[in-house]
Formats: sequence, structure tokens, C-alpha cells
Amino acid sequence: MAIRTGTFQEKYAQDMSIFHSRLQRGTLLVFLVLLFSGPFFLSDRMLTILTMMGISVISVHGLNILTGYCGQISIGHAGFMAVGGYTSAVLCAKLGFPFWLALPCGALGAGIAGLIFGLPSLKIKGFYLIMATIAAHFIIIWTIIQLHGITGGADGLSIPRARIGSISLNTKANYFWLVMVLACLGTLFAKNIVRTRAGRAFIAIRDNDLAAEVMGVSLWTYKLQAFFIGCVYAGVAGALLIHYYSFASTDQFPFMDSVWYLGMLIVGGMGSTAGAVFGAIALKVLDELVTVAGPVMSAVVAPQAAASLALITHGLVIIIFLIFEPRGLHHRWEMIKTYFRLWPFSHEVSE
Repeated sequence: MAIRTGTFQEKYAQDMSIFHSRLQRGTLLVFLVLLFSGPFFLSDRMLTILTMMGISVISVHGLNILTGYCGQISIGHAGFMAVGGYTSAVLCAKLGFPFWLALPCGALGAGIAGLIFGLPSLKIKGFYLIMATIAAHFIIIWTIIQLHGITGGADGLSIPRARIGSISLNTKANYFWLVMVLACLGTLFAKNIVRTRAGRAFIAIRDNDLAAEVMGVSLWTYKLQAFFIGCVYAGVAGALLIHYYSFASTDQFPFMDSVWYLGMLIVGGMGSTAGAVFGAIALKVLDELVTVAGPVMSAVVAPQAAASLALITHGLVIIIFLIFEPRGLHHRWEMIKTYFRLWPFSHEVSE
């Protein structure tokens, strides 16, 4: 990792640390203060947008652990979000569980589903694993619809407003704070995974699973660990999404969301914790820009084209990044930081 001039690493722990200077710690502190003070000066619409961004960040972190770090491509992420969301919804609506207990139960339920559908990854990979995860999404949604007496089926399921003790989460500000706390904790946990033995095993499997197995890495253990951790993240995101609306419906987890989550990872930078954050924010901002530009476009071009503007722009942005910036926004951000670290000596001098 590049560090600013005058910063030296004297121990291995310093080299592996997340922050390398007081400036980095101070910048993060200022950012967090501004983020959590948002409800005091932002509108309800902006809080809703930021809350949806936070939920997307949590979900994309899980996909990044599974696909970006471990190399197990999944296009069924929205299905695992549905498992977490419906598990917490049923526990709250049918069994009277409190929200603070139903949320981790939903995450655990999604993790178990990930273990079950992750078993094929022990024998297949690449295109075949993609097809297996797509099948997992439709199997999960079909199962939810068939269990009408428990999940409400296609009609959906009403659930009580989320509460934590005496604190009601029925206001946008309170729910915003909850989502941001979980998003920050999820980001910290995802960042630390790379520095563990499991994280290094994930990367080894992604780069060359045969070589990793020869070196003693258990593919069976670590692939299933990646599926479990990634789906736990998805379960938390799904539960937060359902409790935000106080209503559970399979329409909240369309198959295309799984594709867009993978697109967020491509745009942000696969295999990077910061990239998952950048990608989720970038495509969510693009959604809002398309929402604003849609009525204007309908007056200029055909209304049918304006209605499809979101799909067109998302697909176009992903293609552009795949061609011109395949390493994502995170790589570009690192290049910008490196440039200013070396400025005014922006070019290396060869001896």
C-alpha cells in the first residue's frame, strides 16, 4: 500500500493496519460526524436515498467477499436477501420476536441457505456456478410463494414497525442511523477479513484454486465459509429492506437486482472493500439522476425509450467500465491519491 512521504513502517502490524497516519484517522472521523449528523439538515427524500445506499453497501460487501475475494461468481444474491428478509419478517409477524433478535436470525437463515446452495461450488465453477446461483434465486422465490400460510405468498406479509427497546424506528432519521451503523460495522468487518487467514485463503482460491489446494488450503472449508459470510451480509440487507417498508413481498427482490449488485462490484472495483462502497453509491446516484432526467427525456424522445432509460444507462456504464476501467473506481481513486503523494514529482526517475 502506498503511503505518504515521511511515514515509515517499523513493524509488520503497522504495515497491515488500516490507517497509516493521523490524517487518515481524522478524515474518517470528520466523514462519520457529517454522515451521522445528516438527519439534522437533510430532507426526508435524501435520507431515504442514503438509507437505500447503506442497504446496498451491506449487500455488495457480502457479494464482494464471495465473488471479489473468493472468486465464486453469484447471480442469486437477491434470493439470499429474500431469505434473510422473510426469516426476520416471519419471526416478527408470526412469533412476536423483537426486531433486534429477528435481524441476526434472518442473517443466520440466509447464511444457512448460502451453505446449502454453496455446496455445488465444490464441484463446479465458472459458467456452471453462475447457472447454479441463478437457479438458487428462483428456487428461493418459488418456495416463498408456495409457503402462503407462513410467508403470505404472492400477497405479501405485513410486519410490525421495527423497535429496539423503547426506541421506535418508525422515523426516517432513526432508521437512517441504524442502517449507517450496520453499514459502517459491515465495512470494518469486511476490511478486516482480508487480513485474516481466511481472507488470504479466499484470495488464493480466487487466483488459482488448484495451487491453493496444493499449498494446503481446504477448498471445501473456505468456499463454504465465503458463501456463508457473503449470504449473512445479504440476509442483513434483506431484513433491513423489508423492515424499512414494514411489508415483505417477493417483488422487493427481483432477479435483476442480483445483476445490478454484480454491476456495482464491477463499477466500484472487484476485490476491494472501498470498491464495494464506491460501486453501490455510484449506481444509486445514477438511479437518482435517471429519475430526474426521465421526464425531460420523455419530452425529447419516445416515452418508451425514456421508460427504459435506467436499464440503458446501467448497462452502458457497466460496459464502459469493463472496457476502459476494468479495475473500477477504487483503482482510479488510488491512482489519484498516488499522483498527489508524489506531486510535484509525478513521474518516477529511473537510475
